[in-house]
Amino acid sequence: MTKQKYLSHYREIEPFITKDGSVIRELMHPGSHGVEKQSLAEARLPAGRKTLLHRHHHTEELYYITQGQGRMTLGDESFEVRAGDGICISPGTPHCIENTGQEELALLCCCSPAYSHEDTEILGSMLA
Repeated sequence: MTKQKYLSHYREIEPFITKDGSVIRELMHPGSHGVEKQSLAEARLPAGRKTLLHRHHHTEELYYITQGQGRMTLGDESFEVRAGDGICISPGTPHCIENTGQEELALLCCCSPAYSHEDTEILGSMLA
């Protein structure tokens, strides 16, 4: 059977750890699918964990929380987030997210241009 570049199946996508420390599944990415200018990933963060403070020089990100609750740091601001919340992260803005709940924190992350390790600059260390 020919692999379709416009369709992905969650169960077939291998997770990996990004530079910020979160576990990611690339649901759609130019390296594997027919998209050209963006990527869509699911990120998961265990209870009590926090991603590394980082920024992307060229990429705009959209986070959509699908499960759990946490604390988002975005530039100089810090605020609570929970399932159903969306966050826009402008290029160059330092950010990280902490799982403050008892269950796994899950979010969808849309990046334009598509996510790349090369566009990710680590600014801080993991606290938990």
